[in-house]
Amino acid sequence: MVANPARRAAVTDAALELLGREGARAVTHRAVDAEARVPTGTCANYFRSRSDLLAGIAQRIFVLLAPNPDRLDELAELPVDDAGPAYAGYALERLLAHPNLARALVELRLEAPRSPEVAQPLTEFLRAGFDMDVEFHAARGLPGGREHVLRLHHLVNGIVLDALTIPLAPDIDPVTQAKDTARALGR
Repeated sequence: MVANPARRAAVTDAALELLGREGARAVTHRAVDAEARVPTGTCANYFRSRSDLLAGIAQRIFVLLAPNPDRLDELAELPVDDAGPAYAGYALERLLAHPNLARALVELRLEAPRSPEVAQPLTEFLRAGFDMDVEFHAARGLPGGREHVLRLHHLVNGIVLDALTIPLAPDIDPVTQAKDTARALGR
């Protein structure tokens, strides 16, 4: 395998875009090469099988969805009562700013039960991210504990799914909805 981290990232990013735009069935080595505009066979140089490719994009997606530390610092300045809803809104904002990336995450979560190669890294990253969110929540002095953070995750995931597919109330801003609902959960 060729060791070129920038090329590997470009191929993985193209696979994520393709996955989010066209779904799991569209993700083939040849299609990823075309999406990345690289020579045929490049994707296979980095990912020997489709399972390896899906596992690679499961790892990469969290790098691309990581929060901006400066924005987190801004949110840290908010009063405690406003911070929880603001963090939930920011999580939703990040996901909806990149709809194909958010759809790719949904596709990966749907693929995980069928593919141990996808399930293993995705489970690790999702659970580690959740644990970090719980620690972050406690470190910031936000009300509620682990179960409250879990409810916030479920809230954000549900709103993302609704916003990316067929919104039940298309006239309601999803970020505002997340903040309002997170505020209600905190009471």
